Amino acid sequence: MARPVIRQHSGQINVTFPLKTDLATSYSITQQSDTLTQQHKHTALDRVMKQLDLLVGLNNVKDFVYEIYAWLYITQCRKEQGLKGAHQTLHMIFKGNPGTGKTTVARILGKLFQEMNVLSKGHLVEVERADLVGEYIGHTAQKTRELVKKALGGILFIDEAYSLARGGTKDFGKEAIDCLVKAMEDHKDEFVLILAGYPKEMEHFLSSNPGLPSRFPVQLEFSNYTVSELLEIAELMVFEREYELSVQARNKLQHFLAAEMRNKHQNFSNARLVRNLIEKAIREHAVRLLYHPNSSKQELMFLSAEDFVPLH
Repeated sequence: MARPVIRQHSGQINVTFPLKTDLATSYSITQQSDTLTQQHKHTALDRVMKQLDLLVGLNNVKDFVYEIYAWLYITQCRKEQGLKGAHQTLHMIFKGNPGTGKTTVARILGKLFQEMNVLSKGHLVEVERADLVGEYIGHTAQKTRELVKKALGGILFIDEAYSLARGGTKDFGKEAIDCLVKAMEDHKDEFVLILAGYPKEMEHFLSSNPGLPSRFPVQLEFSNYTVSELLEIAELMVFEREYELSVQARNKLQHFLAAEMRNKHQNFSNARLVRNLIEKAIREHAVRLLYHPNSSKQELMFLSAEDFVPLH
């Protein structure tokens, strides 16, 4: 397992992190300096990476979280030595289709920022257009300010954020955007704003307002899962529910997912589709065994190919 190299010379400590290609599977930091070991054991990093390891794929996102932790930690070290702590804007854009882990990652980031004293609470406030946009003049600003106030100390996560710019110049969505931009200035460093949505729509949204891209220097891509990754997600979901997939059931699920990706790639719901399929299969399994009260433990656990049927 690749580890950072720590060298001490003339009272200074230099930390070299591993290559980014190793970050998804290697993140533990071995501290060869007794002083560093006593002061900080990187428990926050261990906790957050263990949570991320439960998520299939997302290697670029895991690399980013690792980088953010390293920067926050080294910034703390610099301040302790009387050096300037570099400031970076942490407002973000998450681009990805539904079910690619955007909300889950936002929640994990909130807890990390709390542990690293970036945010006081680290909670997640998840909203959409209807929560921000009012029905009359002034109502939108009021609703938006209230939600920002609720998110102070944590993360304000706006899903399908591009919908705020869809109604044209007379739509109240523009008022919500203006109010959010003002809040980013008025409450600087008091909360993190994450705008999320479909990749193409988010690109259009950012291009509609020239001042937006510079306010969101962090833009993360949440790619669609591959068929093998979706199968891995399915097996995790089944395991958590104390079920098992038969070989035939796994093959049927694989073929179904591959067909769905070919036919509905743009609006593919990723892990949400997998969850819905698993839950439907569990209901079909229950119906199949309803009149078999003496079913064995194995029969009560195994999902067969016949339990997997189309959702519609």
